[in-house]
Amino acid sequence: MYAAIRQARAKSGTAEELARRIKDGAVPIISDVDGFRAYYVVYAGDDTVTAISIFDKFEQAEEANKRAIAWIEKDLAPLLAGPASAAAGPVIVHTLA
Repeated sequence: MYAAIRQARAKSGTAEELARRIKDGAVPIISDVDGFRAYYVVYAGDDTVTAISIFDKFEQAEEANKRAIAWIEKDLAPLLAGPASAAAGPVIVHTLA
């Protein structure tokens, strides 16, 4: 299992619009990558937005980040306070309820 993680700081007051755009734009792009298993977005109190996607293989996680960063730069940039960062790697601990 591998995770693809993207993170950026949003402009204050944009949480609802970010959520709408992510649901309409990023979810279809990320879920279309082979090996897709799950997608989560966390909006922290300091306006940091973190997206986490789970895949079967490292290459799939990297592909998801490539697609997501391109989409972020095109469609989310006006709502962000700076560029997004991305990382991918193996999930080394995980549990489910």
